[in-house]
Amino acid sequence: MELSTLIGEPWADYGLIDSGHGRKLERYGRFRFIRPEPQALWAPARDDWRAQGEFVPGSDEDGGGQWRFAEPVPRDGWPLAWGEGDARVRFTAQTTPFRHLGFFPDMAPVWSWMRARLAGADQPECLNLFGYTGVGTLALSATGAKMVHVDASKKSVEAARANAALSGLADAPVRWMIDDAAKFVAREVRRGRRYDGILLDPPKYGRGPDGEVWRLEEHLPALIADCRRLLDAESRYLFLTVYAVRMSALAIGEMLRQAFADLPGRVEAGELAVREEARGLALPTAIWARWSR
Repeated sequence: MELSTLIGEPWADYGLIDSGHGRKLERYGRFRFIRPEPQALWAPARDDWRAQGEFVPGSDEDGGGQWRFAEPVPRDGWPLAWGEGDARVRFTAQTTPFRHLGFFPDMAPVWSWMRARLAGADQPECLNLFGYTGVGTLALSATGAKMVHVDASKKSVEAARANAALSGLADAPVRWMIDDAAKFVAREVRRGRRYDGILLDPPKYGRGPDGEVWRLEEHLPALIADCRRLLDAESRYLFLTVYAVRMSALAIGEMLRQAFADLPGRVEAGELAVREEARGLALPTAIWARWSR
């Protein structure tokens, strides 16, 4: 299986300005932030970075750390937008204790790709698992797709619904589910449901609303097998992203190839990356695999 790279290009409200020496400088609307980036093994283009805030990591590799602010930043967040015209979506960026800012900008080429796969479909219905604050859900909802958004975190689903209202999509056909993703998908299989597309963005480790434990390496194959049962020969895609694990794109690509061997279409795999504005280099962020028809 050949690997390819999906590269997120800068847009009006987001850009990777510079990177290097284990850090990255980004713009989120009118604010700039510095965050740790272990894959930025090179030297930065400039050494005079200026930002409103910087996330200083903790001493252990599994997390920890805190934001330090050189200038005031709205703690309740500020609005950003992605897309063009009637399909433009708005959402809130916000500094979080987990070092990110309330959405994942490297997913922008995935949102565009899913939109393209659904082109021409008659009232498609799609599933977003581990949907977080809902930008991926809204990216498709804005084009007319019916959506089911699933996340175990009540706070994340509330943020997603607030983003829907901000985008003028409060009354769009979206089912907002606070649920364990694996249990939800298993129930959908038993109900005989089908979808035109599925997006999965699972964490390395997590807990469901009733204390269910999720471990990616242990539970992902069974979840993919159940997702396959929700798709058929008329479905359009499944897209899987994997962050922060010692796993290969070849491995998840082969997992999908076997799971989808009985369906027409193709399986691909590779890396996600973001284009740096300073020099045009691509900073890798995650691995992915996808099936599409």
